[in-house]
Amino acid sequence: MKKIVIIFSLIAFAGSALAADVIEMKRGIKFNHKEHQVKLGGACNKCHEKGPGKIEGFGKDFAHKSCKGCHAEMKKGPTSCKGCHRP
Repeated sequence: MKKIVIIFSLIAFAGSALAADVIEMKRGIKFNHKEHQVKLGGACNKCHEKGPGKIEGFGKDFAHKSCKGCHAEMKKGPTSCKGCHRP
């Protein structure tokens, strides 16, 4: 059991160590990946349903549904257009 915990911890750490701190997207959106990792307590599957790496199907519709929906659900983070889309 101890070995499984150690292996899982190493995999989780390796994934977070390789992730970018801030990801710059289209239309002035800057996503602080590290900040989200800390606030979600390493619950990567909240956004990455199929494991580490790029989010399959990520785009405007995904972000408006998933990201904005999570912000509204948790009552944290921007939910208005200008909250994410900054000039």
